[in-house]
Amino acid sequence: MPWNALFRFARRRLRGTEADGGRGVEPLTHQDTRAAISELSQAVRNNPESVEIYLALGNLYRSQGEIERAIQIRRSLTDRTGLSPVLRARSFFELGRDFRRGGMLDRARQAFAESAGLMGESEEVQLELARLAADCGEFERAAEHYARIGQSMAQAHYLARQASECFHHNDPARGEKLVRQAIGIYPASPEAWLADVVRCALAADAAGLSKALEAACSSISAEQRFLLLEGLLEVLSAARVEGASGDGFPSPPLSAASISELVRACVTVLSALKPDALVCYYCAKLCLFEADQGNARHWLEKSLVLNGDFWLARLELVSLVLAGQELTPFLRDQLAYFVGHARKSKRFVCRACGFRWDKTFFICPRCRSWHSILFRQEFS
Repeated sequence: MPWNALFRFARRRLRGTEADGGRGVEPLTHQDTRAAISELSQAVRNNPESVEIYLALGNLYRSQGEIERAIQIRRSLTDRTGLSPVLRARSFFELGRDFRRGGMLDRARQAFAESAGLMGESEEVQLELARLAADCGEFERAAEHYARIGQSMAQAHYLARQASECFHHNDPARGEKLVRQAIGIYPASPEAWLADVVRCALAADAAGLSKALEAACSSISAEQRFLLLEGLLEVLSAARVEGASGDGFPSPPLSAASISELVRACVTVLSALKPDALVCYYCAKLCLFEADQGNARHWLEKSLVLNGDFWLARLELVSLVLAGQELTPFLRDQLAYFVGHARKSKRFVCRACGFRWDKTFFICPRCRSWHSILFRQEFS
């Protein structure tokens, strides 16, 4: 019986047991996997020459986190004499995935190389090597692997990450070259444009920032402009803190005059764009950054005209209005509590799987979708 048929049989049998009144302490999916492992182990004992069953059993062990058992099974296959090149290559490939899951990255790379030597530079192997290089912080190598399989979006992403590393290590010439390369490969790359915008901001180059931000806003989709503005606000916030340091942030900090000039340059560029609720919201945030409450209130009200359900713009507006009201200390404390907790709501969501997070991302941490992030304007 094929291994997948055995897996389905195990699931049916287990569900039948629960229908008769059995109550397990484990979730059904875990019980299903354990039942499938049991059935496949029995099938291996009955037919020790079936390589496909061994491979399937190893995959199940890996899914359960039993990496040592999975590796043991792959080793028994790669050491087997008379195994066809295709199955040997598949065994090395799965062994590489086992090593990667177990954190043994050098061994994983060696196993993938063995697999590639047997079945050629397949897309599967290149993808795994790209992910492995990214895990090791070798972003340029990851970009090379993605280039070999024609994934320009991913290639541009890792070139931009390498550029950010160059800016952080005081190599702006190489960083700028990598940014230009990334934009040339994939002009709509928000991460490449963000690296360029951040570079100008950290150099206190207001004219360069205006030019980069204008080009970025015209190149990427309107619904993803917030990625640029969110990153820019983070950088400016860190840059004005005395002694700021960290990935991409300068030390000593930018002067207050330089930051004010950068903020004004950004607002000027954003003001010229087609009216958009998110752009207006970030104009308000930039104004608040400079303690310009009058203009911030103007931009927040404009944002709510464009989208009356934009909860975060409404929250910021309420917070501004409350600051000018005479309230009892008790009521002020209660309102501050609710506003503070509301601000902690996860603002970003993956359109592909619904994953919500409080930080921006270019690759969904759950489903691994590229550029699927959206700003949650409506409270749902």
